[in-house]
Amino acid sequence: MELGSKIRKIRKSQNRSLDDIAKACGFTKSLLSKIENGKTVPPIGTLIKIAEALGTKVSVLLDDSDLHGTVHTTKTASMDKMVRTDKGYSFSAIAAERPEKLMQPFYFVARKGKTGKRTLSHVGQEFIYVLEGTMIYYVGNEAYTLNAGDSLYFDSFENHKYTPVTDEVKYLSVFCSDSKA
Repeated sequence: MELGSKIRKIRKSQNRSLDDIAKACGFTKSLLSKIENGKTVPPIGTLIKIAEALGTKVSVLLDDSDLHGTVHTTKTASMDKMVRTDKGYSFSAIAAERPEKLMQPFYFVARKGKTGKRTLSHVGQEFIYVLEGTMIYYVGNEAYTLNAGDSLYFDSFENHKYTPVTDEVKYLSVFCSDSKA
């Protein structure tokens, strides 16, 4: 099932309107409609807000499987599920097949000069680990230069954003929230 259709299905199963979810997320009904109709691919920050409003996890929105226990994700499977945004990055949910997990790991590829300047803030904590390239990651009022092998762990309610320094940056990001939704 496509991402937008999955969001609509969950929203309707909860007997909630577009307006209700959009207001809970802090964006327009029009944007949510475009997402549900597959006319736009939302950035990860928007998906996090939608998942929270629906009482679920981003990984549930991205995958229909329902596995429990150990989940093995191959590189090929991860690359096949890359979601390309119009915000200058692509991402893939790792272990999306396991919906009831405490951590939400993602693989990101960001391109220099293509990522937006938007600041993110959401519930939980976040861990960043750079695989290739260099980026500057801003958390609150601090700027951290991250190279391959460097990591960052922070409370994700703090405003945060990043800027790729090299042409391309590949990194892992793991979100963890207090919610077991």
